[in-house]
Amino acid sequence: MNKAQLVEAIADKVGGRQQAADAVDAVLDAIVRAVVGGDRVSVTGFGSFEKVERPARYARNPQTGERVRVKKTSVPRFRAGQGFKDLVSGSKKLPKGGEVSVKKAPKGSLTGGTRTTTKAAAKKATAKKATARKATTTAAARKTTAAAKKTTATAKKTTAKKTTAAAKKATTAKTTAAKKTTATAKKTTAAAKKTAPAKKTTAKKAPAKKSTARKTTTAKKATARKR
Repeated sequence: MNKAQLVEAIADKVGGRQQAADAVDAVLDAIVRAVVGGDRVSVTGFGSFEKVERPARYARNPQTGERVRVKKTSVPRFRAGQGFKDLVSGSKKLPKGGEVSVKKAPKGSLTGGTRTTTKAAAKKATAKKATARKATTTAAARKTTAAAKKTTATAKKTTAKKTTAAAKKATTAKTTAAKKTTATAKKTTAAAKKTAPAKKTTAKKAPAKKSTARKTTTAKKATARKR
């Protein structure tokens, strides 16, 4: 019996083929999700489904006989219930087609099963919320870091621009002061040069007066001698 045949077998009991297909899919999905999450699904009179851890081991390749190392893994396991075993072995008679072969669950057991499924769903929901929160926190942290980097870069650029402008102003001021000092020095040198020849000319003219005086004195002496 495959899945389609199973759906056909229970279609009359649940009110239609579509309802039967939805019911089968829902039951199988619930069992698979619970086992994958590490829970044990137990159906009274039918059996239990659980997840089993297999440690690393060595096995042999059936084709070559070569010894191969098998990694650690997890596998699903089904254990048939006692009622299922008794029906298969023939120790108990199989009920007629209109009756359910699996015993009905005792009162309160369905609540427990619901709790188990609810717990698994709650765990998954909590994990999803935690993941979403982490993602949100990480995104916010990234945005904050990016904003901080942008602010730091802007501040560095502004400081660099201000420093460069100040350096340019200082350099310009120094250059202007140097130019003014050079111009003043040139003016002073030019004035000194103009003043120096005048003094020399004056100094040179003074000996000329002495020569005239000497000539006058000599002439007087000569006149006196002639007399």
